[in-house]
Amino acid sequence: MEPTPRTDEQQRGTRTVAVPPKQRRMVAGGAIGTLMEYYDYYLYGLASATVFPAVFFPNSNSTVGTLESFATFAFGFLLRPIGGLLFGHVGDRMGRKKALMMTVVGMGIVTAAIGLIPSADSIGVAAPILLLFFRMLQGLFVGGEMGGAASLVVEHAPVGRRGLFGALLISGAGVANVASAGFMAALGIGSEEFFMTWGWRIPFLFALVLAVIAVVLRSKLEESEEFKEHASNLRANQGKQAKRELPLKEVFRHPKNAVLGILIGLPQSIAGYVILTFGLAYMVSKGTQAQVGFIGTMIVGALQIVVAPLWGSLSDRIGRRTTYIGACVGFALLIYPTFALYQTDVAVLIWLGMVVGFVIPGVAMQGTLQTMLAEMFDVEARTTGVNIGYQISNTLGGGFAPLIATALTAAFDSVWPVVVYAAAIAVIGIVATAYASFRPDVENAPRLAEL
Repeated sequence: MEPTPRTDEQQRGTRTVAVPPKQRRMVAGGAIGTLMEYYDYYLYGLASATVFPAVFFPNSNSTVGTLESFATFAFGFLLRPIGGLLFGHVGDRMGRKKALMMTVVGMGIVTAAIGLIPSADSIGVAAPILLLFFRMLQGLFVGGEMGGAASLVVEHAPVGRRGLFGALLISGAGVANVASAGFMAALGIGSEEFFMTWGWRIPFLFALVLAVIAVVLRSKLEESEEFKEHASNLRANQGKQAKRELPLKEVFRHPKNAVLGILIGLPQSIAGYVILTFGLAYMVSKGTQAQVGFIGTMIVGALQIVVAPLWGSLSDRIGRRTTYIGACVGFALLIYPTFALYQTDVAVLIWLGMVVGFVIPGVAMQGTLQTMLAEMFDVEARTTGVNIGYQISNTLGGGFAPLIATALTAAFDSVWPVVVYAAAIAVIGIVATAYASFRPDVENAPRLAEL
């Protein structure tokens, strides 16, 4: 359901209040799933750029092998919208908690399965087929994660702190960045033979440990009062409201925000995958050791843990729209300097490029987007609405970004087409954000107006 328009002024203002234990549990339960989502995808992206071409596509030259590897990376996004609809329906009809438990268990099992696939030298063409199969299953479960987590956390957020609470999910993504890159960097210190045979598999198997932790944390989750009230009203008016119970119908009853949500998410979706995933393959192709990229990704992740809440708090003060548009502009302007720094083959300058290109604009977009999407839909369709915007934009944008960027660089023997591509996506996000409307926080609006 499309909300009534909300001005940026209505979003502004923060109040310093203690966060009760219940709300801390909600944030922890939501963030652990976001951590797993990004851990799985960052890990797969790192492996796609450095390991999978040799392990699963050994008969291709380096460029073709990288393209084939990034193609499996892209295919994993195709089932994300389906997962978003499936688990969004579960979350809106049966509860956010139930959907979130399903997604973390599925993510853990499938990611670990990728780490058990034999190499192409052992089982031939079956190896890349299995890789593609499990990658697509990974996309299915990941597709249902953000909508439920964002809905749960935002619905539990205190007055004037939705942006901060939503951004804490992206702090979980920063932990995932550090963990995935840290694993790969630590295991890459040893012999190359061990790393390419067994070492790279260990981080994938570790996903099972994360899944167990997530199940424990999420077993303590509670539905928000807003959702409980909605569920109670549905039960009381079952006959009258039967035709309006399908969340997908509610989302597209007024399609403006459903479409704009997809377009808004495009710049955010490509930022990490162009700057970090393709960026790693790009610098390796220029002769830089993969270890430099792994360490840089760890640095980015560590900064992301701290910086994401700052961006979220800023959006509480100046508005989600203003923050996100500013981040899109920054992304368009900073992508070329980032790749110029990548070309230096100087570790410190490469790390600076990763920070400039991603921590400044990319984390700002990520730290704002999920709260902004949650505020674009009412409670009865919020999980589905967030999943549609987030997952379809990630499929159209992020999933194919490394593949597109690699193809553009190979075709033109220059990084400039990638810069133009990223800038064009940023413009789309700016226009869509300017025209979006946000759900007014009716309960909190009078208090926010006083701040």
